[in-house]
Amino acid sequence: MTSRRQFIAAGATGLALGAAARVARADAKGFPYAEFEQRIARKDFRGMTKDVLPTPSMVVDIDLFEKNVRTMAASAKASPILLRPHVKVHKSVDVAKRQVALGAIGVTTATIAESELMSNAGIKGVLWTKQPASMNNLLRAVALSKRDPTFMFVIDDPRVADQVEEAAGAAKVKCRVAVAVYAGLTRQGIANGKPALELAQRIHSSKNMALEGFMAYSGGASHTKGFAARRKKSADDLSGVQETVALAKKAGLPVGIVSGGSTGTYNMDHELGLTELECGSYVFMDSIYRRIGGKSDDTVYTDFENAMSVLVTVDSKHHAGQVTIDYGNKAMIQTTDQVKGMSWLQVDRQGAEYGILRWKDGGGELKVGDRLEIYCSNLDMSTNCYDRYYVAKGDQIVDVWPIMGRSGAAQR
Repeated sequence: MTSRRQFIAAGATGLALGAAARVARADAKGFPYAEFEQRIARKDFRGMTKDVLPTPSMVVDIDLFEKNVRTMAASAKASPILLRPHVKVHKSVDVAKRQVALGAIGVTTATIAESELMSNAGIKGVLWTKQPASMNNLLRAVALSKRDPTFMFVIDDPRVADQVEEAAGAAKVKCRVAVAVYAGLTRQGIANGKPALELAQRIHSSKNMALEGFMAYSGGASHTKGFAARRKKSADDLSGVQETVALAKKAGLPVGIVSGGSTGTYNMDHELGLTELECGSYVFMDSIYRRIGGKSDDTVYTDFENAMSVLVTVDSKHHAGQVTIDYGNKAMIQTTDQVKGMSWLQVDRQGAEYGILRWKDGGGELKVGDRLEIYCSNLDMSTNCYDRYYVAKGDQIVDVWPIMGRSGAAQR
């Protein structure tokens, strides 16, 4: 058995690698921790297992991830409905390229920075779901429209439409625009019916904008619990959208797209007037989505697998019924997180760098240095705290994907 002194001398200072057998196995491989970053840069993953990763870190199960992407692609094809998945969940060019390879017609973005990132990576058909209300966003949207004629964005305000018309005219470019209409979520969207129709007509008659259709995101429906209740909510939220689309077609306007939907409503919105889906969470899934219930089970949503987890280390154990982990507020720990394979453990906050796992029954077998995987509650927020995904096949790391559209200037 390798001694602790020998283990530290081998270059593993500060890394707790779990139970003694796993520590011994990792040390026996002689993993060169000093070369960790260099090996990632050259994609040399020999001997790199979950044991040797820093924590907390995000780990993607490649088999489950690929299963999720294939499941959504097959469902969209069978519906039929087009798929333009949202990247705010994963913030990764690598993930987006895999989605497009399986039939996605493009991607949906939350910020102009995400739009620039995806477009500059060669992904066509980017749809930005916020209107360019500031001068910064306006000029960047116009510039991206000129560089990438497949780029689209939304407008829900006549004043913004006028500003886009002027800026696009000055840049000598025609911007592709969809009208964002109200679909139950009060954060954006012009009123359906006459207001939406008039804005669509204004855009269609302009010189420097091309009307693509409508965007209608029913965010309230996505997490409505129970399949029947969720379908009713989605149908109610999209009823006004259907009225608007009918008016636009009657007025002779082009309606190329009616975009919206979510992971929670992916298998119903093709019946409610949408032509394309903006689902995002399905690639990884999170603990909150698992609780909305599915078509066959109203208690647990099983359509997609939990393909991503946060790998953590047990740092301390001195009090009954709890251990301390290195997954804290800075890493976006939530009390609704769930420990993989250990449902009796309750996740709780302890500080910036610390979290707690508590238990009443079970849990006593946990030891200092043990590694656990935790399903995070909200993918959008959690992925914003990390800079990479460690892609695993079993325990073996097979790739690393940068999380690029995240934090600070990168997401503005």
